Amino acid sequence: MGKEVACGFHCIKAKNIGVTIGQDEILKNVNLHIHCKELTVIIGRNGAGKTTLLKALLGEVKHTGSIEFVDTKEHIARKLRIGYVPQSINVEKHMPTTVYDLFASYISNTPIWLKKDKKAETKIKSSLRNFGVESLIDKSIGDLSGGEMQRVLLAISTYNEPNLLILDEPISGIDKNGIAVFFEYINKLKKEHDMSIILVSHDLDLVEKYADRVILLDKTILKEGTPVDVFSSTEFKRVFE
Repeated sequence: MGKEVACGFHCIKAKNIGVTIGQDEILKNVNLHIHCKELTVIIGRNGAGKTTLLKALLGEVKHTGSIEFVDTKEHIARKLRIGYVPQSINVEKHMPTTVYDLFASYISNTPIWLKKDKKAETKIKSSLRNFGVESLIDKSIGDLSGGEMQRVLLAISTYNEPNLLILDEPISGIDKNGIAVFFEYINKLKKEHDMSIILVSHDLDLVEKYADRVILLDKTILKEGTPVDVFSSTEFKRVFE
């Protein structure tokens, strides 16, 4: 997969992000500059604050600093639309909730226990088709494989064409072929939808292969740049070797 150059039409800027929980300083002075059409991967040891940073970006934890979405073409700040795919969702095997039910609960005001909303069903099928899982619309989510579930969650999270897509360890439990397919879709989102993507991963081989930019985090940003820049740095060696 070739690396795509950021288009420069917009960017997401997080300035001086800090998170303190109780007496523990989880993040301090984190500054991010995320461009569209880039896959930025956050790496770091356990406890480095990776998930907390995602939660700060999502507005789920109280933080200091600021986060803004800047349209560099018109030089104005706009409201940031965020899509989010968690590492996993808790579902019971053979639970009756279908893919349609799960998707409709996000996009429709019609109670999902009523009959299908035809307009909603058409939109859902279209979104699922983008990720090759339209045929799963009536399948129980408890019967989905890890790869199928991730593609369904990607379809849901990108339904409203977010500016920023956040992925928290999205490939855990997916086999090798499924991982390749997953990153094909990520590349498609970058290229065709002008999307900024942030992904947290522990798999450094995949990071080296697919990331446009890497951020090494340990409460603050220790190093950022291309995979080659980060992996060859003394900061990386200090953390991982």
